Amino acid sequence: MFFFLYIIGLVGIKSISTVLNAENVRIKEAVSIKIGIPGGLLYHRYATFINTFINELDIECIFSIETNREILDMGVNSCVNEACLPMKIFHGHAVFLKNQCDLLWIPRIMKCKNSESICPKFCGLPEMVMSGTKRKEGVIDYPLYMDRKREVRHYLKKLSENLGCNENKALRAFKKAVISYGQAEKGIWDKEYPFIIFLAGHPYNIYDKFANMNLIDKLHSYGIGVITEEQVFDNNKEEEIKHLMKRPYWLFYKNNYGAGKYLVRNQKINGIVYISSFSCGIDSITIEMLKNDIGDFPFLILKIDEHTGEAGMNTRIEAFADMLERRRIH
Repeated sequence: MFFFLYIIGLVGIKSISTVLNAENVRIKEAVSIKIGIPGGLLYHRYATFINTFINELDIECIFSIETNREILDMGVNSCVNEACLPMKIFHGHAVFLKNQCDLLWIPRIMKCKNSESICPKFCGLPEMVMSGTKRKEGVIDYPLYMDRKREVRHYLKKLSENLGCNENKALRAFKKAVISYGQAEKGIWDKEYPFIIFLAGHPYNIYDKFANMNLIDKLHSYGIGVITEEQVFDNNKEEEIKHLMKRPYWLFYKNNYGAGKYLVRNQKINGIVYISSFSCGIDSITIEMLKNDIGDFPFLILKIDEHTGEAGMNTRIEAFADMLERRRIH
C-alpha cells in the first residue's frame, strides 16, 4: 500500500537494532486508537507488511471489506470523474471506513527506490480522499520519500506519535514487518498449464478480483497460467532497460517493461496480457514501448473502468486463447 518497497536497504536491520538496544528505554503502551486501512491500491501487494506492523503495535485496526459493487459505487460518487478505476475504488474503501475509525491511513508516496516515481496521483491522494469523503481531520497524510533513509525514519517517528506509541516500539514492529514481508511469497508463477503468459499491469489491477472481473480464474479456465513481474529478479529487469535512451523514472514502467522483455527474450512465456486502467498515462507509454520491442508476439491489452462489461472481456480472452492454440499447432 505505501512505504514497503525496498525498505530493508533504506533503514537497515543493524541501525534498528542499535536503537532497540539503547539503555533505559521506556515503552509506552499505545492508547486506544482505531486506525482504518483502506483495502485498495498497493495494499494488495503489501498486506503482509501492513498486517504484521499493526499487529505488533497492538493497535486496533479496521480493514475495509473486499472490493464489491457497493464499494465501487461509493468511490465513483466521492471521487473526481477524471480519476482512474483504482483511485475510485480506493475512495470507496475510504468512505466505507471514515465513520468507523479515529485515524485513516492514506499513503502519500513521493519517491521510490533510486528516486523512481509512481503515479502522481499518489502525491495528492490524501487531499483527494479528504475532499471526496468530507473528512478533514484524523488522516495520516504526511509525505514519504522511500529513497532517503533519514526520511523513512522520520516517517516512522511521526507515525508513532500519531498512533500514541513509543518510537522504539514502532521501530521494533517495523523490523518484524520487514522480516515477515521478506519471507512471504510474492507474485504468481503458474507452472501446470499448457500456456504461460506474463500478466502485466499495476498490482492493484492484477490482484483486485472485482476490478479485473476474476481475470486470473478466467485465464486458468482456458488452460493459461500466469507469471507476474515479482517473479523476475530486479537485476534482470535492470539489464533489459539499459538499452533505452534514458532510464525510466516510473517504477511500474521499469517493472512491467523490464520483466516483459526478459520473459520474451528468454522464451519463458507464450504471450502477454496487460491489464490497464482506462486513461492511465504510465500504462500507455509502457504498453507501446513493450509492443515495439517484442515484435510479432501475442499481446492482449485489457482496459478497465467502472463501465467495462464482463461479456466483452470474456470474448477477448477466448479469442486470445484460440490464437495461442493456433500458434502452437502451426
